[in-house]
Amino acid sequence: MASDPQHIPPLFTHVDVTAGTPAKEESQNEFDTNQVVGLLREVVANQDRQNLLMEELVSQMSATQRQRATELGQWKQANPGLARNCRLAAESLSKAQTEYLRNLTEEITDNEESLAESDYLLNELIDRFGPRLAHLNGVLQVLSQLSPTPKSAPNVPE
Repeated sequence: MASDPQHIPPLFTHVDVTAGTPAKEESQNEFDTNQVVGLLREVVANQDRQNLLMEELVSQMSATQRQRATELGQWKQANPGLARNCRLAAESLSKAQTEYLRNLTEEITDNEESLAESDYLLNELIDRFGPRLAHLNGVLQVLSQLSPTPKSAPNVPE
């Protein structure tokens, strides 16, 4: 039974090579092209909408930044002595930050192999230096924002 030729499925199937087939494919291609064009139009419309939303967002953000800059400028004019003291404090604290970073980098360089091998030592280093560095950066940022902008040199164009 297994060798009976009537039970063996054919190896090749029938291929239709009539003249009517290409016309059918052309209409299918035309349909696909129309679909693609429609989808592309939708994509362009959505991108236009997204561009409008982005322009509105940028406008809102720049308005907020201008308002904040105006308020800071008014505060600096109302408190010129305190603003100058903020500048001096920021400069002094910046020197301290530089020394702190020097200590941090030396510690890392000295213990490079140990830090790579031990999670405990890495966590210890982060716990010891991380919070202080983050707070120091925050204080420096506030002092810098409240400081008056340094005057440009006369020969330097603004």
